Order: sequence, then C-alpha cells, then structure tokens
Amino acid sequence: MTQLDWLTKRPIAHRGLHDLNNKCWENTLSAFDAAAKAGFSIECDVHLSKDGVAIVFHDEDLKRLSGKDGQIQELTAAQATALQIGETEDRVPTLREALALIAGRVPVIIELKGIPGRDDGLVAAVASELEGYEGHAAIMSFDHHLVRRFPADAPGIPGGLTAEGVKTRNIEAHFSMLAHELAFVSYNVHHLPNPFVAFVREKLRLPVITWTVRDQAAKAQSDLFADQITFEGFNPISMMA
Repeated sequence: MTQLDWLTKRPIAHRGLHDLNNKCWENTLSAFDAAAKAGFSIECDVHLSKDGVAIVFHDEDLKRLSGKDGQIQELTAAQATALQIGETEDRVPTLREALALIAGRVPVIIELKGIPGRDDGLVAAVASELEGYEGHAAIMSFDHHLVRRFPADAPGIPGGLTAEGVKTRNIEAHFSMLAHELAFVSYNVHHLPNPFVAFVREKLRLPVITWTVRDQAAKAQSDLFADQITFEGFNPISMMA
C-alpha cells in the first residue's frame, strides 16, 4: 500500500459525472454531487479569477459553457459565480464551494489551467483552499510553469503532470519535468504506450491515470498501460471485473 493508492482505486469522473452537457453539465456542483453519490473520484478544472480566487471552469473563453462573451480570467469571483451554466440552474462554482459539496466523500483531482502572465498565485490559491480539507485531493497541470510551483506553493499536496504526445520533443519535455517532485502522471489515453509513461510506472513506480476515456476500447487501452481511467460519456463500472 502507498500513500497514493486512493488515486487509482476508483474511476475518475471527468469534470464530474455529467451527461455530456445535456441536462447535467460539466464542472458543476450537480455533476460533482452525482459523481460522489455514484462513488467515482472527481476531476475538475480551475482558473484564477481577476481577484485571485480559484474558480471551477474549463475554458478560457466563456461562450461554450455560459453563452456569454469574454474570458474567465477577466471576471471577479462574484462575476464568475453569477454566470449560469447552459440552461441549467447551476452557476459557476468556486473551488471552495466544490470542495464543501464533495466534503471528502470521494477523492478530487484538480487540474490547474494556466494562462501565462495571468495566473500568478493560482497554485497558492488552490493550496489555500485545500488547507485543512478532510479528504483525498491532488493537483495537476499541463502547464510546466505551474508544475514547477507545486513544491513551493503547494507543499504536501500530491502534484502531477498532465501530458500528451508521442513525438521525441514531447517525450523529452515530459522527462525534464521529473525533476520537480511529481507524484503521478495523467496521460492522453490515445498516446499510449510511450517511453515516458513506461519509465514513470516501471522505474519510478509512480501511478499513471489516463484521459479522456469515452468507450470500452479506450478503457481496454488504458488498462494495458496505466493504472486508472478518467472517463466521461459511459459507465465504466459495467465494464469492470
């Protein structure tokens, strides 16, 4: 048993247990509650608001999710949380609201969405919300400049690299990040196998989760080369032995 066994114990609902934004939308309190009730871990995305608050939202642009014009980082927390998601009753939540609702029922993996020059303080803001949180939680990012901040700004919180690519330049860039105290890796399921993921699992013995698994074929691929899936659009329990 290791300290991160919880990360790979159960499938991870991508942006919560939504229905592909039909009635239950991604990264909403409704999607997080549905995932927790179903016993799935939760992945969510976080941006930094104009006034330095961690906001749960995937895109930089507001249009797809709220129908409004503008950029999420241009809004204060109060402005962001006033936005209606789709035609639902859900509003954009803060990370604090999401964590209060999840309340340790299932693990949560938070992906930090960086915008160079506009995300100073994002890692520290997320770490502040996780201080004293009574539940399993981890952070991760595609953005190398944020991952480099994890040890200093979020000490004690498991930090991972979100990654993709199979070209030599991609793999070399990922290997360079192993110098920054990674606890796990989250990799594009369609880019497996590759030397980086194999090294992380087999030599470093670190867990690897995959994104985004949307069908049985992708789950089978993930099961061969990684330790757990991040999924959406189907119920992975029905495929588990």
